[in-house]
Amino acid sequence: MPLFRSSGVPGFSSEFDGDPRLVQARKRERELQVEFAAAACDVQTPEGLVHAKAGDAILTGSEGERWPVSRDRFFRKYRPKPPTLAGEPGSYMSLPSQIHALPMSHPFEVLLVDGASRLHGTSGDWLVDYGDGSLGIVARAIFAKTYEIIG
Repeated sequence: MPLFRSSGVPGFSSEFDGDPRLVQARKRERELQVEFAAAACDVQTPEGLVHAKAGDAILTGSEGERWPVSRDRFFRKYRPKPPTLAGEPGSYMSLPSQIHALPMSHPFEVLLVDGASRLHGTSGDWLVDYGDGSLGIVARAIFAKTYEIIG
């Protein structure tokens, strides 16, 4: 099973350059519920168990899916929706951001930046490069709601 590794180095991975399946997409602005981890914990995502540090954001999407985002990445990618104040639990809006993505036709895995958390993808899922050194997996139905293909 192919394993893709998050590099932790800012910028898009060159590993997918030249792949004819590669698409550019933009995250749609959408509302999410957010809490912040009081202590280190594990979060069960649809793709696997992910470690979160104290202070990391734990997001809940429209389908009830949950996933952690490191505190520094969170504040670059989300803004509070009033009356929520920055850094407090509540409603946040995702900011439009560009990603690279590959539709996958076979099972695959992604090792996250922490070097320990491993996601498991299936045929039809998308391998997503967020452009900040991190990779992720997004299910087909959620990708269609969350992203718009721009090229």
